[in-house]
Amino acid sequence: MPSSSNNFRVLVLGGTTEASALCRYLEQEPSISATLSLAGATKQPHLPTLSVRIGGFGGSDGLCAWLKTHGIKAIIDATHPFAATMSQHAATACATTQAPLLRLERSGWQEMPSDKWFHAANLTKAANLLANAPTWKTAPQRIFLTTGRKELAPFKIAPQHRYLIRSIDAPDPASLPPNATILLDRGPFDVQSEAKLMQDYDITLLVSKNSGGSATYPKLEAARLLHIPVLMVDRPVACSNIPIVETAQQAMAWLQAHQVASTRRKV
Repeated sequence: MPSSSNNFRVLVLGGTTEASALCRYLEQEPSISATLSLAGATKQPHLPTLSVRIGGFGGSDGLCAWLKTHGIKAIIDATHPFAATMSQHAATACATTQAPLLRLERSGWQEMPSDKWFHAANLTKAANLLANAPTWKTAPQRIFLTTGRKELAPFKIAPQHRYLIRSIDAPDPASLPPNATILLDRGPFDVQSEAKLMQDYDITLLVSKNSGGSATYPKLEAARLLHIPVLMVDRPVACSNIPIVETAQQAMAWLQAHQVASTRRKV
């Protein structure tokens, strides 16, 4: 969709349900010309009627150049909570171009009293725990591994376990740990189906990133129901100087406020 030169131009770094919700608001706001940027990790993403670009920018320098070329006035970083590299590139590029940046990020999941969570700072440390910690080293587990199809290779160092891996698209066979079963499916999921899946595969441990949101939360509810422990990969540390909102409505209000400020500067 072509952008009017008079419109307030915005870049949305997407790939999340929050980004999709924001795009639905932007589709109804003709005074804002928005472009949605997707990394291309999903083969058949659901696309809005907005302008869409797919693929990387070439680091923070490439993103900075793209922002300048397209006259971008504001950026919404609505990437996945674990897309730390892209978020850092956005922060660096916006610091260079002086374009305002907002982080749209859903809150993380919280451990409930009846949960049994183990924590790891990142995927590598999670895999090391599975490979070396006394809890799991000598006691092979049947693991429901839900960390995403591109982040499976670290778990090859723990071949004593059996893995059930679910993803939207098929993972690279070379990245798979031994004894892996692949399920291709797309959420959202409900508690009953998640509990049945874990029972059918006799799951003894759930491994998950703390992505937050409602789409995949039922797996944690099912684990709680079945008294299955969870190895939770904590979120990377966010840039402390970037404002954060949790909803698309809040992000839209932020954009509109910057749009008004930009218009006033032109007068």
